[in-house]
Amino acid sequence: MRIAFAVGALLIVVALVTAAGGRALAHRTAGMAAEAERLRGVPDGSLDRAVPAPLWRELASAPGTTVVSMVEHDAFHATREAYDAAAPVYTQMFRDTLRDRPLDRAALGAFAEVVRAHGNDRVADLGCGPGHVTAHLDGLGLSACGVDASPAMITTARQAYPGLRFDVGSMAALDIADGELGGVLSRWSIIHTPPQELPPILAEFHRVLAPGGHLLVGFSATDGPSHPTQVFDHTVAPAYRWSPDHLAAMLRACGLAEVARMIREPQPTDRRQFQEVHLLARKA
Repeated sequence: MRIAFAVGALLIVVALVTAAGGRALAHRTAGMAAEAERLRGVPDGSLDRAVPAPLWRELASAPGTTVVSMVEHDAFHATREAYDAAAPVYTQMFRDTLRDRPLDRAALGAFAEVVRAHGNDRVADLGCGPGHVTAHLDGLGLSACGVDASPAMITTARQAYPGLRFDVGSMAALDIADGELGGVLSRWSIIHTPPQELPPILAEFHRVLAPGGHLLVGFSATDGPSHPTQVFDHTVAPAYRWSPDHLAAMLRACGLAEVARMIREPQPTDRRQFQEVHLLARKA
């Protein structure tokens, strides 16, 4: 599933309200739409600080809105349900997310170039959300499709980009043939995966890649190499940061060798002071 960079205000709003109950969700839809319009164009890493403090306090005090209550549910289903609820306004907030992120565009451009150079331009955007990054890959000359666990997100993507293919699916069991793809993009789509469940997903990435194919994975880094993983304060479901070295070692164990990595330092005004990592790996 795509989890956009530093999951923003919208998703937290919807997830918390969903946990509190359906009545609250209906009550707050209009307010969320107005807030989304105000926040359009705010870089992903800045969304948290753009949400008014009273709104954070209101959400945090809503009945039943605790991280612990979400932990009690299966991570996959809890996250899928939250993104289903969030899809319309999430799309409005994030559809222009790449516009103000030149380093992200550069990473995606390099990924597209190495995929095309290998001769197999078929790419899957895993955790594609509303499909805007899939469309960006298509614009870079790739034959791109999107996969997301959220049916609502896939519906939104199909409506926005009718010329592209989008499917509901799980990263742990992709409906893609062995060795079919020249590239796999996993852009913040692994953050809700518990650490013990990640190796099979990485193995699935390896399975669907052709020999010589490339994986680009985006994620938030831990505070240092002494922390292989760290939970962070995401209210939709448990979310995890990864040590770049540790994740690179896990990829190596699956037959995916690191080619390059790009690390973006947090800005002083970012609510979460996490490094953002793009790691490019190649299947032997």
